[in-house]
Amino acid sequence: MSTASKVNPLQTMLDTRDWILADGATGTNLFNMGLSSGDAPELWNVDEQDKIRALYQNAVDAGSDLFLTNSFGGNASRLKLHDAQGRVGELNRAAAELGREVADKSDRDIIVAGSVGPTGEIMEPMGTLTYAGAVEMFQEQAEALKAGGVDVLWVETISAPEEFKAAAEAFENAGMPWCGTMSFDTAGRTMMGVTSTDLTDLVGKLSPAPLAFGANCGVGASDLLRTVLGFSAQGSNTPIISKGNAGIPKYVDGHIHYDGTPELMADYAVLARDCGAKIIGGCCGTMPEHLRAMREALETRPAGGRPSLDTIAEKLGGFSSGSDGTDDAAPTPRRTRRRG
Repeated sequence: MSTASKVNPLQTMLDTRDWILADGATGTNLFNMGLSSGDAPELWNVDEQDKIRALYQNAVDAGSDLFLTNSFGGNASRLKLHDAQGRVGELNRAAAELGREVADKSDRDIIVAGSVGPTGEIMEPMGTLTYAGAVEMFQEQAEALKAGGVDVLWVETISAPEEFKAAAEAFENAGMPWCGTMSFDTAGRTMMGVTSTDLTDLVGKLSPAPLAFGANCGVGASDLLRTVLGFSAQGSNTPIISKGNAGIPKYVDGHIHYDGTPELMADYAVLARDCGAKIIGGCCGTMPEHLRAMREALETRPAGGRPSLDTIAEKLGGFSSGSDGTDDAAPTPRRTRRRG
């Protein structure tokens, strides 16, 4: 089924569901399939299509209602590192077409979200990338993902507000609905200093507004949920996205390993819902077994009240900083041993 025959399926799902389960990691899963560190995952959209189908299918089979395409680094700036800057259209369209193929054969409604990561460049005045240049780069990728059949565009792991706005403008130019997340990995702020309050304010001023916004990646699940609490405290009517890492990264036997168990991610998913998130998924380290546990928990555990920071720390582990960046007097919850 093409996107032309659908009427904004993600909006329909947001209007009719209490929660939506997104997918997990892309890179972690592809490394487990044989991708080498330093290689461009997007090249596999053409060179290893069965593995990309398996990536998507594994998420669907584990219970995801929405998955992101393998196109995070699919802009010209990032692909230039692999001498593939001339293949933006080809690689993004292939990512989307494979996703559409997997989604359309499912017996459930599945949303295909076109992943758009940061350009990898720093915008003016601190860097050399112009706003117009960022819009152009994002639009090239957006048009290819649209042509491949994605339901929605999804910019993620952004740290600068100007880059977030450039993506929004590019998506409007492409005529596509969108979602957007930033990564709050520096004491509750993005690398460029954005807080949860700042992003909520920014989203409130964008037109067209995203269908949903929130946080992904960052440090651990505890920190991410503290940011989600920050979003929900602002009272925005825009649905919130929570896509946290599966625990904390550790270097084990020559590769990065995330220590979050399926049980921990099940607790995280329920807490994310209770913090106010509507779209809940995982980021780095989140495998199909984590998603299955998350789905079961969301389906079987009753909704609770807004959790305290102490409750989050007790269940998921302590925070990496004493503040979420929005208040210098924020409480410093006790650090507890992470379960599992």
